[in-house]
Amino acid sequence: LSTPGFFERHAEVLASVQITSPHGARAVSLQERQAEMLREKIKGLEQRIIEMVRNGNDNVLLSDKILRWARSLLTATDLHALPAAIEHDIQTQFSVPQVGMRLWGVAPEFSGLTVATEVSDDARVFASSLMEPFCGLNTGFEAVSWLQDPATVSSLALIPLRGGSAADGMQPAFGMLVLASPDAHRFHSGMGTDFLARLGELASAALSRLK
Repeated sequence: LSTPGFFERHAEVLASVQITSPHGARAVSLQERQAEMLREKIKGLEQRIIEMVRNGNDNVLLSDKILRWARSLLTATDLHALPAAIEHDIQTQFSVPQVGMRLWGVAPEFSGLTVATEVSDDARVFASSLMEPFCGLNTGFEAVSWLQDPATVSSLALIPLRGGSAADGMQPAFGMLVLASPDAHRFHSGMGTDFLARLGELASAALSRLK
């Protein structure tokens, strides 16, 4: 390091350097080891490119599903059947094992719907407190009781339904959407919530017609 021109003056010393190969006990030249390192780096970059392409394809498919779902929401005319249709579409189009929701403050003509069943004040306050969808393990949330088979829920996502844009977290929620799975890793605390937030925005916009 103190004499950087040494190997330029004594190239034969550089050519004679031998180091241990990571793939066995044999010794290899410095050039061969550098070539191995370069091949490993290229292999790692190839894997990253493959993963990026796969993620890109998955995102395209997901975007298509969201667009189809948004179109079905825009064309829905039977408001009494709308909540059940939203639950069914999310469950089938996005492969979610269980989906449920509750709405409060709906117009009198919709008060007899299952989704308008009374919920506790704690559930309402909790929904309004969510600035973004909650993802994590089932620790006894009231929303789990809104599902068909609560006993099988290991992880869940709780999505507040509110008017306005997703960024307007100051508006109180008028409902909450719950997505659940028996897989404890399906909805975990470290996952991104942008897609879930978009689902919540679309569902909120459609369901606001019931108020």
